[in-house]
Amino acid sequence: MNKDDTLGGRSAAEWRSAIPLIDDLVALKELSWFNPGIAPTAQALADVGLDASDVAAASARLQRFAPWIARVFPETRAAGGLIESDIAALPAMQAALCRDAGITPQGALWLKKDSHLPISGSIKARGGIYEVLAHAERLALAAGLLREDDDYARLDSDAFRAFFGRHRIAVGSTGNLGLSIGLMGAKLGFHVTVHMSADARAWKKARLRANGVHVVEYASDYSAAVAEGRRQAEADPQCHFVDDENSTDLFLGYAVAAERLQQQLTAEGIAVDVEHPLFVYLPCGVGGGPGGVAFGLKLIFGDAVHCVFAEPTHAPCMLLGVRTGLHEDVAVQDFGIDGVTAADGLAVGRPSGFVGRAMQRLIDGYITVSDDTLYRRIAQMDALEGVRLEPSAVAGLPGMVQVLTETQGYRQRMGLSSERMAHATHLVWATGGGMVPEDEMASYLAQGRALA
Repeated sequence: MNKDDTLGGRSAAEWRSAIPLIDDLVALKELSWFNPGIAPTAQALADVGLDASDVAAASARLQRFAPWIARVFPETRAAGGLIESDIAALPAMQAALCRDAGITPQGALWLKKDSHLPISGSIKARGGIYEVLAHAERLALAAGLLREDDDYARLDSDAFRAFFGRHRIAVGSTGNLGLSIGLMGAKLGFHVTVHMSADARAWKKARLRANGVHVVEYASDYSAAVAEGRRQAEADPQCHFVDDENSTDLFLGYAVAAERLQQQLTAEGIAVDVEHPLFVYLPCGVGGGPGGVAFGLKLIFGDAVHCVFAEPTHAPCMLLGVRTGLHEDVAVQDFGIDGVTAADGLAVGRPSGFVGRAMQRLIDGYITVSDDTLYRRIAQMDALEGVRLEPSAVAGLPGMVQVLTETQGYRQRMGLSSERMAHATHLVWATGGGMVPEDEMASYLAQGRALA
């Protein structure tokens, strides 16, 4: 869109005049916006069009596939085919963040290590893997080859691989979603094509190709890769397109993470209620992963959980879509923001309209983070906590400080008194890092240390 086009009947200049925040986004400033339109969970969940029974069905499907997953992915055998990540306390990182901000720590900071999830190591893993499994199950059930009460380990056979080999799966991705869908789809026997944007890392493309996945590379951004993938799939009746912008299967696969997190928090003796609020900082690209996780969390914890999306300063698409109310009808490029960031998994210019509309009254706030901050936090996490992450995975780290120092009336509006904040748990949701090649990780760390 050029500067003369209109956005919802207004020019870009008119939007900037009406919403001063957009000027700060265009200037690539690190900022926070806490949503004055947040509503009680019991009311706002109706916006989603899904409910707890849908998440329960997704969880049950993953359980049916667990014997097969344990059989074909040895790294999951100890967990019985469960694809899940640990949580870890970050006391040293919390102290450093508060020291840098000149504030006193309140509550406790934790990390959800989706960066180290089995198979494809990102927040996208659950959703992407779940959608492939859901599609496979539907095909096999419809063909009379499988019953829900079967032992799904029998899917590990030449006969099933030949059956799935008559079908195709396509997806557009900046990298992490494509990785999860490509690896899982190929293991079942599907022919998988991943349309990769210019931001996708070379090692992710190489890993997919090494596993028999067809990778199509684009010189343009995520939206173009998705559009072309969708166009090609629509012309092929045997091809299932995984729509990162609108898929309810992806969304439900992500949401399953919440029930597992609840178990982990309970095991650590961490209470979550009105007097012990939980803040979750989620890295956001197109919005599906963080939206699905946040939906699951709201179903379980209600108003006691507060979800904040973290986006790169160069690609704040969800914040822009929600704040303007334009959702998928606006892209960061419409305001001259380039969408180019070191956080390749978050390098998305246009947000999911489905997630924006479904979750706009359930997401407490949005923060933006510069590439320099991402690199510095990568180096700090390695030095202080011994955890190595990729840029997208540390996007949520500044969230705790943004909440504790906000001046928008958010904490007062939400009844987050000093006493309650003293008992808060802050959880940074990491995505990507555990599978990054050593030379690339060394480059991340070197850049971060140079900025320290």
